Amino acid sequence: MNHVMPVVPHKSPLHDILAPSSIAIVGASADPTKRGYKAMVGLIKDGYRGAIHPINPKADRILGVKTLPSIEALPGPVDLALICTPAATVPGIIAELGRKGVKGVVVLASGFKETGPEGAKLEQQVLDAAREGGVRVIGPNTSGMFNLHHKVNLLALAKVKPGEIGFISQSGNMLLSLVLEAEHNGHVGFSTYVGPGNQTDVGFNDYLRYLGEDEHTRVATLYVEGFRDGQRFLQAAREISALKPVVVYKSGSTEQGRKAASSHTGALAGSYAMTVDLLRQVGVSVVQHSNEILPVAEGLGLLQKAPGKRVAVISDGGGQATIASDRLAEAGLELAELSEQTKARLAAILFPQASLVNPVDVAGSSDANPALLAECMEIVAEDENVDSVFLVGMFGGYAIRFAEDLLGGEMRGAESMIELSRRSEKPVVVYSLYAPIKPPALRRLHEAGVPVYTSIEYAVRVLAALGERGIYLKSHEDDVLPPAVAPSADMLAMFARARDEGRDLYEYEAKALLRTHGIEVAEEAVVRAPDELVEVAQRFGEQALAMKVVSKDILHKSDAGGVKLNLCGEAALRSAWAQIMESCRAYDADADIRGVLVTPMAKKGVEVIVGVSRDPIFGPVLMFGLGGIFVEILEDVAFRAIPLSELDARSMVDQLKARKVLEGARGEAAVDKGALVDLLLKVSGIVSAYPQLFELDLNPVIAYSDGYAAVDARIIINRAVM
Repeated sequence: MNHVMPVVPHKSPLHDILAPSSIAIVGASADPTKRGYKAMVGLIKDGYRGAIHPINPKADRILGVKTLPSIEALPGPVDLALICTPAATVPGIIAELGRKGVKGVVVLASGFKETGPEGAKLEQQVLDAAREGGVRVIGPNTSGMFNLHHKVNLLALAKVKPGEIGFISQSGNMLLSLVLEAEHNGHVGFSTYVGPGNQTDVGFNDYLRYLGEDEHTRVATLYVEGFRDGQRFLQAAREISALKPVVVYKSGSTEQGRKAASSHTGALAGSYAMTVDLLRQVGVSVVQHSNEILPVAEGLGLLQKAPGKRVAVISDGGGQATIASDRLAEAGLELAELSEQTKARLAAILFPQASLVNPVDVAGSSDANPALLAECMEIVAEDENVDSVFLVGMFGGYAIRFAEDLLGGEMRGAESMIELSRRSEKPVVVYSLYAPIKPPALRRLHEAGVPVYTSIEYAVRVLAALGERGIYLKSHEDDVLPPAVAPSADMLAMFARARDEGRDLYEYEAKALLRTHGIEVAEEAVVRAPDELVEVAQRFGEQALAMKVVSKDILHKSDAGGVKLNLCGEAALRSAWAQIMESCRAYDADADIRGVLVTPMAKKGVEVIVGVSRDPIFGPVLMFGLGGIFVEILEDVAFRAIPLSELDARSMVDQLKARKVLEGARGEAAVDKGALVDLLLKVSGIVSAYPQLFELDLNPVIAYSDGYAAVDARIIINRAVM
């Protein structure tokens, strides 16, 4: 499966910094325990070809390299400087380096904003000095960097193989873990590594763009504890993931995004689940467990993508075939439905007792001829119902388990699998129980770029990532954003009035905004005095009505007794008015009550929620899920960054675990999914048009077989942009 990586023109300024032709080491040391010494060792041992300028006023030479007494003594501009001195010295050093024309620095020292207010002040001084001198800053508080294809090994790590995995990690220990794992694997290598540290200047989006343009990187891999600028990262990821795979392991939840919020959307936004959804929205492959990082990165780097999620399993053991089937189903993959022609071709070469229904169990047919497994793989790969091929069992160990003279058959089988992988667009993935001991046939597969895994679980996670990426790329070929929504002058004036009065929008105002931009909202009446109920009763006739208090001070109306339902006639309306006023005064004697909102009761349907929150990291985010009182309990919701494309909106509806409720469970009519997609797109357009809108809750929206109705609406205004 030879995927040629597209050549991307260099636009990132990091190329000169991460692939430098000259390096200064500020704080170079003759002490073997110091980073200024280890960096010299890494450069010299790896054969760095550029100029090395160790700066140390007390030593004449370090490791045979002539030192310089000061930054001022640098012979000319330098691409990169490694700063190994204490935190307090860094701003002044960067200012000096800027005057000498240094393009970038790696700041190892800690003691900046991670330590508190004083450290934050020092970090700002670092940034100010860097900007004044035109210097880009990696770190501070970074573990360092290497670029193995350019012989730049500032970490002095031994036995790290150059390869095609670019890795950016906020954890130095995670790098060490992957390096050791790669060493055991024996076939995986790295292109560039950077520890972003505090991301004072250069952030994840900058590193991702560099890896996307780097000719030596086939897969960009990131370990992330926290994004600094989520919106810029999502934009970079959308562009880069179209060119090469991007793998992210996100640790924990985005605590910066959590805030005390009174709405359902605000309570759920900022979660780990939200971050995962937003990353997947732009084509990122998200791994859930740290031990999956390297297997998935390797598999995506080698194979890039699969046409879809239909997997054909070839196995030489029924038990492992069953396990593989379970894991595939759990990962959202399908067992491909083999055609009758494929089954007939398999039957012609397998024993009668073999199972021809996917998973295909050869049932001993390969015991004397392990190359037969490759023939089976070739047959199923030609089936148009198959998107990827998964070999499960003991291939590579036949010569060990049965007879040494089977080694030739295994090697022939391996060569056939390699040829299949090279000519087919359908990825070939191998799990073998003999993988840990690396027998010859498996070594040959791995060397030729056919990934071999030590567990079924790793292999399945790779197959899932390949299928997800292939589907994403295909579906987004023609994906475009809807036209922008023009804000209404009346609605802008409404936001201004709310700002001037120090409040958020009343419900009827929120619904007016929705109605102005084409969202279906039920008819309603705002009643400010009991006598107005006479006209309301006449207007709605025998319809059952709902009455809700209008007050900027009462956020949860039901809790305050501010909601009455199923009201018919003037007498019932007057009684409800009196009860609402009494209950709300008891709830908050000082509440500013502006009357009530009367609207017809919604007919029965499926309750969903649509919400928007402006996340401090990722910007405006839209949420969709089942509505009512259970939204925060079930948390079966989907998130997407705004603005949404039609594909984004459709994928939100299809993502819910409880989507069968929308499709018509237990004889109920299916809801109009197209109408819900239209609703999500219109909400996205409104949020993009009105930066004054900070948070929105439509809960519930009643979904019907022929449309929907937004029953309740709440909008919190963004006073920062008013």
